[in-house]
Amino acid sequence: MKIGVSLPVRELRDDLGAIRDFAQLAEELGYTHLRIPEQIARPDSGHLHEPMTLLAWVAGFTRTIELVPSVIVLPARQTVLFAKQAAEVDRLSQGRLRLGIGVGGHRREYGSLGQDFATRGRRCTEQMQLLKRLWTEPRVTFEGEFDRVSKNGIDPLPIQRPIPMWIGGASVPSRPVLERIGRHADGWFAICAPEQFAAIRSEIDAVAREAGRDPAEIGAESGVGVPGRTEAEWLGIVEARRATGVTHLCMRTLGGDLDAGGHLSLLREIRQRLDDAL
Repeated sequence: MKIGVSLPVRELRDDLGAIRDFAQLAEELGYTHLRIPEQIARPDSGHLHEPMTLLAWVAGFTRTIELVPSVIVLPARQTVLFAKQAAEVDRLSQGRLRLGIGVGGHRREYGSLGQDFATRGRRCTEQMQLLKRLWTEPRVTFEGEFDRVSKNGIDPLPIQRPIPMWIGGASVPSRPVLERIGRHADGWFAICAPEQFAAIRSEIDAVAREAGRDPAEIGAESGVGVPGRTEAEWLGIVEARRATGVTHLCMRTLGGDLDAGGHLSLLREIRQRLDDAL
C-alpha cells in the first residue's frame, strides 16, 4: 500500500515557502504521492490555487514524489488544452503526474466556464478516450459528440503515454461512474465507508472484465484525516482502510487550523507512527 499526503493549501494559502517545505519534507520522509485539490470558480469553497499551475511549480523542487491533482473537474475544461497542460506537467516532473478527474457538482462554475452541466458525464467519458489518444499519438483524428480533432496533436507528448487517470466523485458511485471507472480509468478514489468498499469494488471489477480489462490493474485510494482524532482513532481508520485492499492511502493534516510549523510537525509524527504500526 502506497501512502501519500494531501498538501494543505487551504490553510497554508499564499505561504509559498511553507508549501515548498511541506512538499519537500513529504518527499524526504518517504510519502509516495502529494495530492492537491481543484477549484477554478467557486469562491465559497475557500482559498485554493489552480492545481495544474501549482503542480508545475512543485515539480521544479521535488524529484521523486508523485503529483496528484484530485480531482480535476474535467468536463469544465477544454479537452485539447488540458491535454497539453497535463503533458507539460508530466514532462516537467519527469513522469510523476497522476490525474484525478471527476465531473463535479457546481452548475454555476460550469456556466462561468461556458460548458454544459447537464452533459458532463457523457463528456467526461469521451474526454478520457480522446486524452489517451492525444497523449500517445502525434496526430489524432477524432469525431465525438463534444470534441472534434482533425489530423492534429500536441508536441511534446508526455513521458507517460498515456498519463494515468483516476476517477473521484460521490462516496457511492452511480452506475455511469462505475462504468467509467471499469472501462476507462486506472484507479478510483474510494471515499466510501470501509464496509461499502467490497460491494463497489465488485461492481467495478465486473465492468472491467466485460471490457476485457484485468481488474487488478485498477487501483483504489482512500483518505484518512488526522486532526481532531486521537492516535488510536486515526490508526484504526488506517487499518480498516488497509483491510479493504486499497492500493493507496492519503493522509491529511488539514482540518486542525494548524500553522506552517504545525503541519510539518504533524507530517513527521504521522510518518513515524505509521512506520511503527505497519
